[in-house]
Amino acid sequence: MPKVLIADKMSPKAEELFRKRGVEVDVRTGLSPAELQEILPNYDGVAIRSSTRLTGPLIRAATRLRVIGRAGIGVDNVDIPAASKQGVIVMNAPFGNSVTTAEHTVALALAASRQIAAATASTKAGKWEKNRFMGRELGGKTLGIIGSGNIGSLVVERFQGLKMHVIAYDPFLSRQRAEEMGVELIEKLEDFWPRLDLLTVHTPLTVHTQYIVDAAAFAQMKHGVIVVNCARGGIVEESALYEALKSGRVFAAGLDVFEEEPAVNNPLFELENVVCTPHLGASTVEAQENVAVQIAEQIADYLLNGTVQNALNIPAVSEGELPLLRPFLNLADKLGTMLGQLIEMGIERIEVTYEGEVAQLNRKPITNVLLNSLLKPILESGVNVVNAPLIAEERGIEVVEAINKRCRTGFTSMITVAIATEKGERCISGTLFNNGQQPRVVSMDQVPVEATPEGNLLCIANQDSPGLIGRVGTILGDAGINIANFHLGRTAIGGRAIAFINIDQDVPAEVMQSLRAVPNVLEVKLVRY
Repeated sequence: MPKVLIADKMSPKAEELFRKRGVEVDVRTGLSPAELQEILPNYDGVAIRSSTRLTGPLIRAATRLRVIGRAGIGVDNVDIPAASKQGVIVMNAPFGNSVTTAEHTVALALAASRQIAAATASTKAGKWEKNRFMGRELGGKTLGIIGSGNIGSLVVERFQGLKMHVIAYDPFLSRQRAEEMGVELIEKLEDFWPRLDLLTVHTPLTVHTQYIVDAAAFAQMKHGVIVVNCARGGIVEESALYEALKSGRVFAAGLDVFEEEPAVNNPLFELENVVCTPHLGASTVEAQENVAVQIAEQIADYLLNGTVQNALNIPAVSEGELPLLRPFLNLADKLGTMLGQLIEMGIERIEVTYEGEVAQLNRKPITNVLLNSLLKPILESGVNVVNAPLIAEERGIEVVEAINKRCRTGFTSMITVAIATEKGERCISGTLFNNGQQPRVVSMDQVPVEATPEGNLLCIANQDSPGLIGRVGTILGDAGINIANFHLGRTAIGGRAIAFINIDQDVPAEVMQSLRAVPNVLEVKLVRY
C-alpha cells in the first residue's frame, strides 16, 4: 500500500479521499525542515500547500518519494530541478482555485474603482464624506489583460459581463482562440499600454514577466488607469507603481500579492488609493476543498494506476489516454531495453520516429519511457521516466522526435529508434501484434526480422553463410541451453543477417566466446528482459 504525508493544513476531504482509495496517509503539519528530513524517507508521496518548503536536500533525503503534490497553482516552494534529478514527479492543482481567483480579481477591481476601502474607513470613523470619494465606472471601458490562460480566460468572461472591451497581450494566445474568447489580441506591448483603462495580470512570475509592468510601462498608460494584481508579486514593479499612484497616473490599485510576503511594511500601504489583501486569491471554502480533493485524486491516481495529470516535470497522461498508450509504452520499454544492452560506446544522438496510429497519440510519455529503458542499463541506477530526458541533456545527448502519420511498412503503427554513438549507428524498429497488445521487433540495423522481445534474448549478427545456424544450435545444445524461438532475417543471400534466439537459460561467458568464434559471426550479445 502506498503511503502519503499531508504536510500542510488542507481540507480533511483530502485525507478522506486517500483512505477511500486505499492509500495510507499521515497528517503531520507544521514540521521543521529537520523533522521533515527525518520522516520523508517513509513516504511515496507528499501533499503540501504553500507553507512547507521542499528544498533540494529534503528531496534528496526522501529516497522512497515518487510524487509531490501542491494543492494550488504556484510551486515556488518546491525545488523542481532537484525533484526531477531524483525522479520525483511534481504536480499542482491548477483548476481548483481558478474561479475564486477570478472573482477576487473582479472584487479588487471594483473596490479600487469605487475606493471602497478608504470610504469604509471614513464611514466607520463617523465622517460621512459623501463628496470626497468620486469613483470610476468600468462599463464601456477597456480592460487590458496580460496572460489569458485558465484564470485569465475566466477573468475575461466576468469583465465582459460588465460590458468592458477586452484587449489581451499573450504571446501564447492564438488569433483563433482570441476570437473565440471575444478579445482583441495585441502583439506589441507599446501598442497595449496606451489603450488601458484597467490592467490585470494573470501570468506566472518568470524571467520574462518579472517587472513587465514597470516605470516605462506606466509612462505610456493613460492618466487615471486602474491596476490589479492577483497573480504573483514582482510582475508589477512596486516602486514604479508607488510613484504612479502618487502622481495620479494610476488612479487606484488592487493588490493581493507582493514582491515580499508576508508584506508588513510595504510603502504602498501608506497610500489611500491602494486596496490590498494578504494573498487571498484562493481563500474560499470552495477553493480550499477543490484543490485539496484535486491533488489527492492526482497523487492517488499516480501511485495506484500510473496516471499522470498536471505534472510540471513529466508529460501528463490522462486516464482516457492511458489504455491507448499502455501497449506503446510497453513497446518503447522493450526497444529501449534492447538498445541499452546492445550499444557500448557513448551516445551522441537519439532519434525516435513514430509512424502510423502512434504518431497521433501523446508521444512524450512514450519517449520518456524509451529513454529511461535505454539509459538504465548504461547508467545502472538513478534513472527513471521523470529524469531520463534531463540526464540525457546533461550528458550532451541530442534527443529528436519525428512523426509520419502514414506507416511506410504496412503496419498500423511503428516506432523506430536510431542511436548515433562514437562507434557508429544502431537502429531498431518495433510494432504491435495480436490486436495491438504484443510487442515485436521487426527490424534491426535495417535487417528485417520478426522477434519477440522477452526473457533471455540472444542477438547474433553475421554474414549469411551455410551451416551457421547449425553451429549455433549445436553450441547451445551442448551447453544445455534450450531454444524457445529462433528468428532469422537477412538483407540478401550472402548479405548481412541477424538471428534473435529466445532461450530458457542464461548464457555463460565461455559459451558466448564459442559463439563469437563461429566463422562469419560479427557480433553476439545477450539481452535480458
